[in-house]
Amino acid sequence: MENGYKMTKIKSRIAWVIATFFAVAAAIVAITPFIFMVMNSFKEKFEMLTKGVFALPDKLDFTNYIEVIQGNFFGYFLNSVLVLAVSLIILLMISAFASYPLSRFQFGMKGLIYSAIVACMSIPVHITLIPIFKMSQSMRLYDSIWALIGPYVAMGIPISVFILTSFMEQIPKEIEEAAAIDGCGKVRMFFSIILPMAKPGLSTLAIYNGVNMWNEFIFAYTLTQSQGNRTLPLAVWEFKGQYSMNTPMIMSVLTLTVLPMIILFVFAQDKLIKGMTAGAVKG
Repeated sequence: MENGYKMTKIKSRIAWVIATFFAVAAAIVAITPFIFMVMNSFKEKFEMLTKGVFALPDKLDFTNYIEVIQGNFFGYFLNSVLVLAVSLIILLMISAFASYPLSRFQFGMKGLIYSAIVACMSIPVHITLIPIFKMSQSMRLYDSIWALIGPYVAMGIPISVFILTSFMEQIPKEIEEAAAIDGCGKVRMFFSIILPMAKPGLSTLAIYNGVNMWNEFIFAYTLTQSQGNRTLPLAVWEFKGQYSMNTPMIMSVLTLTVLPMIILFVFAQDKLIKGMTAGAVKG
């Protein structure tokens, strides 16, 4: 009995060491490109060539950041924030409204509707590029940030409804039954009970879809043309063309582009974890 306990303890320690090793290795792989990017963004134009890409900068030179900010960076940034905010609000509203009946009600077309929504997850979004381009032209939305909102919402609906439906199914039905006894209607029940209890799931979807929308390039490139209507991924592309020989300048643009998402994740990581695990246990 004692030998069995010792063997179990040894196996547990070995598993812990192996898991720790892979966790540290994954962290190093994930954080190294970011450190490389930030470190080289403070270098002068030819410092990377003369000192090496992994050498520390001679000094913290903010010239690159100042030049980027003095350009059109804030215009791109505001466009990205506006598109992201409006798209996320619409996406989360539609997903919540669709997930509630799919998760709590029983009706004839439920299985077919849910299967059709889930099946849309397998459609490559870029095959819709030409039809959306034609549609934006016919609706006179081409070359405006509003042309991006529809595709971004449509791309996020299948996975959002799939996740949120599964999440809402884990909410105990006894809560609804008690509210119904007190005279609470379906609409009030949704806004007063289901929606507040689904906040962890909504937060998870907001972060997941927000990152995808923030980094989306091909639709932004296709549906916008003028500089005043373009988003941050296109800023990186245009700065790359303008400063193709100035790698530290490009690194500073990339740093400013990813910084908002990193800050968002730092402050919202607890909600993301709760949203990913809250639906795992019933009750």
